[in-house]
Amino acid sequence: MPNEDKMTIDERYKYLRIMQKKYRKAKRKERSQLLDRMEEVTGLHRKSVIRHMNGSIVRKPRDKQRGETYGPDVDDAVRVISESCDYICAERVTPNLVWMAEQLAPHGELQLSPLLLEKLGCISVSTVRRSLKKIEQLDQCRLPRRKGPKRPNRVTRNIPMKRIPWKEQQPGHFEVDLVHHSGHSAAGDYVHTVQAIDVATGWSERVAVLGRSQPAMEDAFRRIPALAPLGAPRREVAGLPFPVLEIHPDNGGEFFNDHLVRFWKDVIKGVHLSRSRPFQKNDNYFVEHLS
Repeated sequence: MPNEDKMTIDERYKYLRIMQKKYRKAKRKERSQLLDRMEEVTGLHRKSVIRHMNGSIVRKPRDKQRGETYGPDVDDAVRVISESCDYICAERVTPNLVWMAEQLAPHGELQLSPLLLEKLGCISVSTVRRSLKKIEQLDQCRLPRRKGPKRPNRVTRNIPMKRIPWKEQQPGHFEVDLVHHSGHSAAGDYVHTVQAIDVATGWSERVAVLGRSQPAMEDAFRRIPALAPLGAPRREVAGLPFPVLEIHPDNGGEFFNDHLVRFWKDVIKGVHLSRSRPFQKNDNYFVEHLS
């Protein structure tokens, strides 16, 4: 694993610029003590420290680019580990590269070697970020040609568009969204998470479903007590301390189809149904940021 106490290049230059002011004001004996300290902190050779103290401490651009340190074996390992971690960001996946590689190797997902483990242990976040970006670009090149615009959903014509105010004080206004767990490919059936968050209180309900079919979505809403209070006269259920007043999904066809709209009107009576404005992602701000 990389040494957490090791200075980055920018931190080293910043430290040397601070010490340069003290060095130029100090006498000969004090300068020797400062050099000892800087040599210990930065890990540089004494001659390099003296050269920095007597010159301009400015990071210069590299004249000649260095060779590639991490080969395709590291890129392949990062790709497999990132996929196993559900494509989290580079800042989160980098500290777990070695641990995840050791877990995946016994299952045949990776061909592990001591050299590969060493590289995964010292790779930087910026290098992992570049590797993930390169992998994403390669995956995008394999995607099929984009289709034309879809026909408008006629079911949404009778559903009012609005944005629930972010400072809503009354509980019961639920923003609803569907989270995909498909990775880079959306082909076939895979697991989704139907999640609903109350804007005023942050109360959240989540249900996992397989696919986006009407039976799967209806079953999800029946399993969320906050959104399907069957038989509750005041639209209150056990575990939910306030009535459901509004359901506010995005414009996805999994929410707005004839069957599901009829289900909402027949089962969840007395609850206002609204939808987000098209191409306005912040209309479902709480579902996007609090999930």
